[in-house]
Amino acid sequence: MAHYGMVMDQRRCIGCQSCTVACRAWNDLPLDIIYNPVVTEGVQGAYPNVHETWTPLICMHCVNAPCVACCPTGASQKDPDTGIVFVDSAKCMGCKVCVNACPYGARDTSGMVSHLEGYVRKCNFCRDRVARGEQPYCVATCHQRARIFGDLDDPGSDISKLVGSVGTYRLLEEYGTEPSVYYIPDLGGKR
Repeated sequence: MAHYGMVMDQRRCIGCQSCTVACRAWNDLPLDIIYNPVVTEGVQGAYPNVHETWTPLICMHCVNAPCVACCPTGASQKDPDTGIVFVDSAKCMGCKVCVNACPYGARDTSGMVSHLEGYVRKCNFCRDRVARGEQPYCVATCHQRARIFGDLDDPGSDISKLVGSVGTYRLLEEYGTEPSVYYIPDLGGKR
């Protein structure tokens, strides 16, 4: 059994949005849906010592996923063999309970006319690609190698080595969700 996760290396991310575009193309998403935005607080510091940090956001594929626990139809699920959290669109009734339960704002309801039409969408780590032994499309497309994907339970994997050897943090850890997405913080620098 694996536990897939991702490391976002903010030292390497340049905010190019390649991951966002690749995700949209691979998943054939409408323009109003973004599974993995890359955000920034803008330029920090004072001239000439300024820097900018980008934070890629996706579903955190939590170990204790509140979206899975609250789903009344079982549409929000966590794959027991991979730890990947996903939505079974055939079971989703569009009630949006999972949207309210997710502290990361990772679920999207754009395009839903009502709770009777449409379903909740989110990043699923490109389960189809992972099942074939490939990387998620956002990882494969990142030319800066700012995204590292792999099995967190495999001590020999690149992701496990990174999480165990450099300072990382996870978003909103205080909620006890145990996110499977880690960040290596940017130390700042000159722009």
